[in-house]
Amino acid sequence: MSRKITEMPKFYHFANVSQGNKMYDIIPDIHGQAGKLRSALSSLGYEQKNGAWRHTDPKRTCVFLGDFIDRGPDNEAVIDIVRCMVDAGTAYAIMGNHELNAVHFHTKDPKSGEPARAHSAKNLKQHASFLQEFPLEAPRTTEVISWMMTLPLFIEFDAFRIVHACWNEAVIGELLKITKNGRLTDEQFLSAANKKSQLFSLVETTTKGPEATLPDDHVIYDKEGQGRSEVRLQWWNGTASTWKEIATSVPNLDQLPDSNLPASIKQSVYPPNSKPVFFGHYWMTGKPVLQTNNALCLDYSAGREGPLVSYQFDPVTTLLDLKNITIHS
Repeated sequence: MSRKITEMPKFYHFANVSQGNKMYDIIPDIHGQAGKLRSALSSLGYEQKNGAWRHTDPKRTCVFLGDFIDRGPDNEAVIDIVRCMVDAGTAYAIMGNHELNAVHFHTKDPKSGEPARAHSAKNLKQHASFLQEFPLEAPRTTEVISWMMTLPLFIEFDAFRIVHACWNEAVIGELLKITKNGRLTDEQFLSAANKKSQLFSLVETTTKGPEATLPDDHVIYDKEGQGRSEVRLQWWNGTASTWKEIATSVPNLDQLPDSNLPASIKQSVYPPNSKPVFFGHYWMTGKPVLQTNNALCLDYSAGREGPLVSYQFDPVTTLLDLKNITIHS
C-alpha cells in the first residue's frame, strides 16, 4: 500500500474497554450531517471547550458507531468534530462501511495499480459529497483516509458492545485472532477488498451485515428490479424460524420461500444472554424499537431526512430501555 498513516490519534482504541463509572451517549450514522450532530451534542449537554466537544459532567462520554461520511454536505465538519473528541478522550469511534469503502476507494493495489474499490458510476455517486470536499489524491484527503484506517471495527466495553452492522460471535472471535484489537493493518485493508480472502467475508459481515444464499436457486427482486439469490439477515432475531422472519431489506417478503431456516443460520444469531450490543447501518424509519432485549439499532436515517437518534447507556443498569433513547429533531 502506497499510503502510510501520517498521524495517529492521541486517544487509542482497544477492543476491550473498562468503563469505570462513566455514562455513554451512543450516536449512530451521521453521514455528513454536521448540523444534526452539533444540535444533538448540544441537547445532550456537550459544549465546545478547549478544542473539543465536552460534556459538563466529565463522566459523560460519546460513542460513535461509524458512517461519518457520504450523503450529507458537511463531511469535513463531522470528521473534525469526531476526531477532536476522540483525541481529547471525550469520545470513542468505530469504522462504518462508508469509511471502509472510502479507504478502498482511495487506495491503489500496488500490484495492479487499480483502486481497491472501483471508481464506477455507482460508487462515484455514493461517494460524491465526500469527494466534493476531499478530492482524489489531495494531501488532505490522504491524511483523512489515514485517520479512518486507525478506527477499529468494533469495541467491547465491560458492560456493552458496539459495532457498525453485525456482532457475530464467531466472526468477532476470528477478527480478534488476526487483528490488533479489531484494527486492520495496511495489508489487511487490501486483503479485505479481495472477495476471495477470508478477511473480506469477516469485514463485510461486521461492517455491512450478514447475507445468506436462498435455497434451491431461489431468486428475489430488490427495489431496483435486480434479481438476487441472497438476502440480508436480521442477525439479532433469535426467534426466527423461516426465511420470511429472518430477512431484512426485502421489498416484498412474499417473494421468499416458505422453507425453514438451516441450522447454521439459527445458530449464528446474537445470543440472548450476551452483553447489550448497539449498532447502526440499517436506515430504520418510524418510531424507535428494541430489536431484542440486548440488541438495539440506532440508525433512523439521519443521513437523509430522518432524525439523529442517541441512547444514554448507564453501565450499572444494563437492561435496554426505550426511555433512554433521544430523538433529536
